[in-house]
Amino acid sequence: MKKKTIKVMNHPDDSHTCNHHHAGAEEISGPRLLITLFLNFIVPVIQIMGGIFANSMALISDAAHNFSDFAAVLISYIAYRIGRKGASVKNTFGYKRTEVMAALLNVTILTGASIFIVYEAIHRLYQPAVISGMVVVWMAGVGVVGNGFSALLLHRDSKHNLNIRGAFLHMLGDFLVSVMVGVSGLILILKPWYWLDPLLSLLIVLFILKNCWSIFKEATAVLMNATPKGLDVNELRDAMERMDGVHGVHYLHAWSLSSKNIAFSCHVVVSEQSISQTERLADKIRNMLLYQYGIDHPTLQFETTPCGNGSMLCELSCEGSR
Repeated sequence: MKKKTIKVMNHPDDSHTCNHHHAGAEEISGPRLLITLFLNFIVPVIQIMGGIFANSMALISDAAHNFSDFAAVLISYIAYRIGRKGASVKNTFGYKRTEVMAALLNVTILTGASIFIVYEAIHRLYQPAVISGMVVVWMAGVGVVGNGFSALLLHRDSKHNLNIRGAFLHMLGDFLVSVMVGVSGLILILKPWYWLDPLLSLLIVLFILKNCWSIFKEATAVLMNATPKGLDVNELRDAMERMDGVHGVHYLHAWSLSSKNIAFSCHVVVSEQSISQTERLADKIRNMLLYQYGIDHPTLQFETTPCGNGSMLCELSCEGSR
């Protein structure tokens, strides 16, 4: 029997679905991101100067971590500005992966800074240096105020935007780190436990590297077109096959366009019917994909009989596992 394939283009009604999903990007306040960006540049600069003056590696470590926040917020703001331009003929998906490449660069820089901090901290453990506890307290206080206010600024947008929620949690974590540094400064005022400062800087480095590893895994997964975290392709296929009018689903592909956008394509087997009937089914599938799985860039190919071997994954993708 000759196979018939019905390729369905975007339905005119798709505009409301797409706009609904992307509206979150416009809800993010550019001015709030700029204020947060300014704070996360000023705070670590002040902390580095204070750390050098107080001879505190813990304070310098905290400042290095705060610089990562500056880079992260800068990336968010650039993505916010570039994202408003939309796609182009040369970049049909837009510039969504700019933030992913910048995140990898940020991880590289932070890893290098961490190596330097570990080297200095180990040296300080063997040869403790006199540290001004009072200066450490004041400089940590700057971090507490700056990071706390930044978290407060991002709290509103974090409720409806996953990317901003990550930045908010980052700021909240930095707020707690600054509190730890301040507590160590108070201890140094009362007790000359100068070994406490390099020990705390090593703990901060572990915190930095933990975040770096998480960012690295997420960024490489996006660049490798891996299935987005939390998305079960088998469950998705089963949900589609339970829909009225769908006889089978195969050749599924799901990948991240950016940290927020998910693309998806598959072949859908249906009965012999007119294109207008498949359009109605396509609307139902696209709405299900968006509202249940967060997939905002679906591409559906309708067929009356399964093509190839009808397996869930593409034959080309399966060749490497043979």
